[in-house]
Amino acid sequence: MAELTEPEAKLEALLGIINSSARQAIAEYKKTGHGVPSADATTFHPLDMATDTLALKKATRLLEGAYHQLSAILAPPQHTVMNFVFNYNWACTNVALRARIADVLEQHPEGLSVDRLADAVDLDKSNVARVLRALSLMGCFKEVEQDVFANTRLSLILKSTNNTGCYAHFHSRDISKYAGVLYETMIDQEFSRSHEVDKSPRVFACRKEGMEDSFWEVIKNDDERRDIFHRGLLGHSEMLGSATVLHQYPWADKSSVVDIGSGIGSFSIPLAKMFPHLRITNHDLPEVIVQAQDAWEKDAPEALINGRVELVSNNFFEDIPVAGKDVYYLRHIIHNWPDAEATMILRNIRKAMGPNSVMLIHDCVLFHTFQEPGGGTTDGLSVAPEPMLPNFGAGSHRVYQTDLTMWFLLNSKERTLDELKIIAATAGLVLTRVYDLVETAALEFRIAQS
Repeated sequence: MAELTEPEAKLEALLGIINSSARQAIAEYKKTGHGVPSADATTFHPLDMATDTLALKKATRLLEGAYHQLSAILAPPQHTVMNFVFNYNWACTNVALRARIADVLEQHPEGLSVDRLADAVDLDKSNVARVLRALSLMGCFKEVEQDVFANTRLSLILKSTNNTGCYAHFHSRDISKYAGVLYETMIDQEFSRSHEVDKSPRVFACRKEGMEDSFWEVIKNDDERRDIFHRGLLGHSEMLGSATVLHQYPWADKSSVVDIGSGIGSFSIPLAKMFPHLRITNHDLPEVIVQAQDAWEKDAPEALINGRVELVSNNFFEDIPVAGKDVYYLRHIIHNWPDAEATMILRNIRKAMGPNSVMLIHDCVLFHTFQEPGGGTTDGLSVAPEPMLPNFGAGSHRVYQTDLTMWFLLNSKERTLDELKIIAATAGLVLTRVYDLVETAALEFRIAQS
């Protein structure tokens, strides 16, 4: 047998990673006792809704990264590059979401003809068919007979009751507009080199339409957008598997937690249920705390009754009124702000921390596709096996798309580990431990010793 060339050896290595990671994912599904999901499934697999899927996410990160890298090597470059551009799935998904097509098909598990479906959603039948055929290529909806469509496990995400569907709605309706002016903002004299919050592509796009309100003002004043946004935040966390931190961080060793920018309690309510010994403080703006009160009364009233949870309204750009607690937790907060504002938030929390307190920043962490020898730190973050890109390539797709989302929306960003360490050091904090949760990481900081 002829000896493999170096390129051939790398292809074989990628094939090996694809095989082994796929088998690991299969094993994770089988552990549930429900077998592996089917492409034609019309219900969710129990693992789809599990809160601790770290092993599955590790396997799929390898799988996605390796097969995309393999395809990029073997497919003609024209093919691959045009795949980047020939992608209107976001627009078709937006149609399905706004027309509530998945909701209608939920009532017809055997499938519904395009004629009847179009009548139900009051859209042209030929256009509905074209949208569904495009999405069906990706396994989202299924053509069970010619021009008869049914839901699949993927299209169930697009139901109006699904949180991740709300996140997709927010992205496909709003973020796509801001992405459309990206190059214009990069050459505009006012916007191109500004890191201010009010110089985002969103602001640029809205000004062209005569809209001046900030993103947060729009969310505050528009009931529908606010509902989609807050439910979308839950969907964003579900997409990234953020609930894994409930299982991977040693909460049992702590006694008190402050959830900074807590929202309505999407993290702290399940935390209170899993660890009933914890005393928890929700910390957010006054109008959010009003909504949080309703959420706790509905989902965890016993925590309110026995005084284990305290709801405190405050602005984290001002002093933090809750001092000396064990853990100050920030989930997807720092990525909302440019460096100056992010540093201000960390400084204010640092003032409230006691000598034994920790700050737990839970965010996406970027990792360059090329690593200089000794040029950066990983501190416990996983590195992909060769010949994959060290940051897992397309296996980290959602993390890097989230970074772009923050840019388009708020002129903010996801950060590398070194960038997070720098702004933390400016606030008087030092990194002590990293919990790699695949698409996010929980970074534990303590007060720096002088």
